[in-house]
Amino acid sequence: MMPPALVLAVALVLPGMGQVVNREPLRGLTFAFFAALLGTFTLVTADPGVSWVGKLSGGLFVHALAVFDAYKRARIRSEIRIAGRR
Repeated sequence: MMPPALVLAVALVLPGMGQVVNREPLRGLTFAFFAALLGTFTLVTADPGVSWVGKLSGGLFVHALAVFDAYKRARIRSEIRIAGRR
């Protein structure tokens, strides 16, 4: 089991990687799929004058959710493991 801080660092690299490290590969694949899907959708539908952040905002939003989810679930697992030792 990886410490939550390390899971957070891995999760920041690619959407869904934190979930894979947390041994939830299907959940990670789902986050990666929707990040790519929404990133592509906003890239295609955004106005030409929009910045690159705006063009990828859908994917960045899902990535942010994936990072939060991976860290939260790693912290919960860590707390359960610590409580089980007592």
